[in-house]
Amino acid sequence: MDPKDETLLPGQRVRARGAGSNAAGRYEATSRLAFDDGWDIPEDDRLLKTELRLERPRSAITYNRSPDLPFDRSINPYRGCEHGCIYCFARPTHAWLNLSPGLDFETRLIARPGIAAVLERELRAARYDPRPIALGTNTDPYQPVEAEHRIMREVLEVLAAFNHPVAIVTKGAMIERDLDILAPMAAKGLARVGISVTTLDAGLARRLEPRAASPARRLGVIGRLAAAGVPVRAMVSPVIPGLTDPELEAILEAARDTGATAASWIMLRLPLEVSPLFRAWLEEHVPDRAAKIMARVREVHGGKDYDPEWGRRMRGQGIWSDLIGQRFDKAVRRLGLTVPQPPLRTDLFAPPPRAGDQLSLF
Repeated sequence: MDPKDETLLPGQRVRARGAGSNAAGRYEATSRLAFDDGWDIPEDDRLLKTELRLERPRSAITYNRSPDLPFDRSINPYRGCEHGCIYCFARPTHAWLNLSPGLDFETRLIARPGIAAVLERELRAARYDPRPIALGTNTDPYQPVEAEHRIMREVLEVLAAFNHPVAIVTKGAMIERDLDILAPMAAKGLARVGISVTTLDAGLARRLEPRAASPARRLGVIGRLAAAGVPVRAMVSPVIPGLTDPELEAILEAARDTGATAASWIMLRLPLEVSPLFRAWLEEHVPDRAAKIMARVREVHGGKDYDPEWGRRMRGQGIWSDLIGQRFDKAVRRLGLTVPQPPLRTDLFAPPPRAGDQLSLF
């Protein structure tokens, strides 16, 4: 069902949310459609609020074999993301939970307390081979609920105790809270951070990413991380052709000026349920450009809303993809953002001693 055909329940209101609908996910046998039943009893006016459920994690590290990803393992402290970015490629994962990739993804969240203890157990396994762990590659570990639950911080405490390398991606300013952990890790070559900046237009950002930190705040985060000695990469991600791509050079320059030492970009991806959600967003927020933007999106994905093929899904193909890539390459050379970041160290990895462990003689 197209999200435009799905309405909120009578009396429900949304505020600062990316999606405007809550269509059932692809695994559901039924769908919902709100309608006026003719009764004259007025419905209560109620705001759609964030709900949080808890999950007891059985595993912490998720492994992948994707040849176009620079990491083979990651950790997800949360399922769903309150930032509500309308373009988020992770939205379809909520369908696995029998929840909607629409409003459910940003309002019905799942936290995984205890995942740090599970992580410690996995890192102590005799056969564990340390390689950098990625955090924030699916849903943001520094979304608003982290302020109360502090699951991300617990994960970092374990990684720091083991001298385990970590790479973090976020739009959240809350990462500044954990500088007391990240700065010492970075000094050992164990930590780096990518800050995603989609646009410098605060109004557009508020509509695209309603509960994420503002563009100016994210640039400030880059500055604070850099000042603390944490290597920071500016991620122009996603580039939305016809909407945000004109800002590519300006974003890179602003990030460089605040302390970023490296940069990357990723083309907009619209897998599964994300495509109709994004098309509905365009019709609501930029109706005069909606058709042009989607035409450009299809051009870079071989005539489809999205091409999931490895090697093409991150960059797209064709003239517009090539043009954005050339602009990026020229900009990073001009701005000095081409210096490669040193690889994260794995040679320092060592499980810390536990109470009652037998001490080594050597």
